[in-house]
Amino acid sequence: MTIRFTARVAGVEEEADDCLTVGVAEGEDGAGMVLLFMCGLFEPDEQDIELGMDTYCLVTAGQGTAYGVVEEVTLRDRLLRVKVAADSLDALGLDDHEIEASLAVEDDIIDQLRDGLLRVLTYGRPEAHPSVLEL
Repeated sequence: MTIRFTARVAGVEEEADDCLTVGVAEGEDGAGMVLLFMCGLFEPDEQDIELGMDTYCLVTAGQGTAYGVVEEVTLRDRLLRVKVAADSLDALGLDDHEIEASLAVEDDIIDQLRDGLLRVLTYGRPEAHPSVLEL
């Protein structure tokens, strides 16, 4: 059964010399469902490659984290659909590999999400990029 929630908070943040984060959250205080898509601002180094961290990561509520597991992402109108690899569910703390977030945010934020998601989900090794990326 698809995980569905309304994201009342969304945004893109670029931390100086660190990472790019694109996130949507159910609650203003971070309560409820959270999806954070993150990547580095620089090319992965040898240690990142050795550890399998040479791509983006997805973080969910409760700090569930997995690298390169997003298989599909579509953002149409005010609906963000994400499909993750089934074998990542335990690491992410999810019950289903399909997630739908209705975006209750301003239009300019949705435009920022499109740009940010494209940057994050095409970071690092190409085989980890989503097979479907419709923004």
